[in-house]
Amino acid sequence: MQVNWRAMSGPALTAATALLAILADRYMKGVLYPAPLFVCIVAFAGSLSGLTSAATSAAIAIGSSALFFFYRTTAGFDTEDLIQLSMLSIAAGGTAAITGLLRQRWMEAFALERVHHLTAEHLSAALDQFDIGIILLDAETRAEFINRAFRDYLSLPDAKADSKPPFIALMYHGRDTGAYELPEDELNAYIARRMEMVRAGDSTPINIKFADGKILRFSCTALPDGGRMLSYTPVTDLIGHSDAPAKPDYYRALRCGGDLRLVPHLRAAE
Repeated sequence: MQVNWRAMSGPALTAATALLAILADRYMKGVLYPAPLFVCIVAFAGSLSGLTSAATSAAIAIGSSALFFFYRTTAGFDTEDLIQLSMLSIAAGGTAAITGLLRQRWMEAFALERVHHLTAEHLSAALDQFDIGIILLDAETRAEFINRAFRDYLSLPDAKADSKPPFIALMYHGRDTGAYELPEDELNAYIARRMEMVRAGDSTPINIKFADGKILRFSCTALPDGGRMLSYTPVTDLIGHSDAPAKPDYYRALRCGGDLRLVPHLRAAE
């Protein structure tokens, strides 16, 4: 049978302390009764094992104190003994209740956090199985979660993805690695517009063409806590093969969200 040393340690330490105090009082003169030490032991028992262990320790402390004061000089209690015993009872009982209940609350919160952590792990594992890129941003547009698909699309190292980078850093990473199929002089305007859309929570989908030929449909969803969920859905087969070769600038404008100003050739023709 397994012994619960956590539950037994508080009462055992209280009993041992009481026995030592009684023996010291019998064979030594001028020994003070360790009431403050009893309160500390009760607090220790409550924080280590909970309310039951703390209450048991408090009961042992109060009972042994009553015996100590009763047989200290002559059989019986004087006024000073009763006052000390009452103060010890209040202090030990209150300490047992407070520490025991606090530990119970802490254990419940820890169990709930563990459940949430496991749920988050399962959800992350599930999202990593999708070919849709998913990014979860906090209210400051820092990436709290980036799934495997987006990391692969942008050739994003795990160390950088796990460091909770701001979304604009992810955009700059795509620019610096040549991920986007856009002229270099248009990249900064494109990044600025994407950041504006994300900050505003604009849910208008846009198509993004990558240098390797992939086309992803980007969508932004505003979350109740002020964060954003960004999705990158592969639509290469739906859009890429239907582009008319004679109108490349027109389809590039569509992939920029319909903003013709981002395409110099069409802007000049307006």
